[in-house]
Amino acid sequence: MIDLSKMSTEQVNPNTTEFSSMSIRQAIQVFNQENYNAVKCIEDQFDVLEQVIEITSQVLEDGGRIIYMGAGTSGRIGLLDAVECPPTFGVDYNTVVGLIAGGDNAFVKAVEGAEDSKEFGAEDLKKIQLTPRDVVIGLAASGRTPYVIGGLEYAKEVGAKCCGVVCNKDSEIKKICPLTIEAQPGPEVLTGSTRLKAGTTTKLILNMISTISMIRIGKIYKNYMVDVKMSNEKLITRGTNIVSAVTGCSREIAKEALAKSEGGVRTAIVMILLKCQKAEAEAALKKVNGRIQNLV
Repeated sequence: MIDLSKMSTEQVNPNTTEFSSMSIRQAIQVFNQENYNAVKCIEDQFDVLEQVIEITSQVLEDGGRIIYMGAGTSGRIGLLDAVECPPTFGVDYNTVVGLIAGGDNAFVKAVEGAEDSKEFGAEDLKKIQLTPRDVVIGLAASGRTPYVIGGLEYAKEVGAKCCGVVCNKDSEIKKICPLTIEAQPGPEVLTGSTRLKAGTTTKLILNMISTISMIRIGKIYKNYMVDVKMSNEKLITRGTNIVSAVTGCSREIAKEALAKSEGGVRTAIVMILLKCQKAEAEAALKKVNGRIQNLV
């Protein structure tokens, strides 16, 4: 029998012991108040979070992959962050990878028992041909999910970098992976339902890991997504607005530059700033590893 008694995410929340008897307004108020803890609990983990992002940034710089792996809510959050990176940052779908216990189908329908297998964790990493250039980030609110632990143990065998994101102190994951973020949002409004505050905390942390890592490899200039893929009408408008805002040019000039750059927002920006053609802009960017800030 698993002992959950020491896990803060499994404790009874004293502020919601009468949850089922509250009015809608009371339930909303207590829910919202508890949600603040999902943000505050990250503050004492800044040092570890910084170290994790230094690793993920370097991995991307060296051509490796960020690989999230988790079960249930944690796995879904990892997948969500991974699939949103290509349209946001212009990377391919093999740059940030999400693995969930039970396979991709488990995103919409739970696969019971899959999270209890350490072997499944190792097998999933073997399937994507994990290498020492990659970093595996284990996600588990409890900090003890066997699927994640099995994956991290295999990653260490291969020589890949290992990190963790959990929502309890003194976790099993941290014992095998010292570079683990242990952000504790505390007992859930609904006892043990870690899709709530723990899920929110995990999502906030992954937002920071992926976004700041992309800053470090030049995918962001100022606070703009300069490698956004203009794959639909909204993103075409966004790309045009970014070029115009960064360079101070008119939308007409921005559209013209984007046409000449074949939809490359970052290239179009440099073409306008340096008053050059596409080939010259690309050569200039190559010299500074894609970082516009090093050109202007």
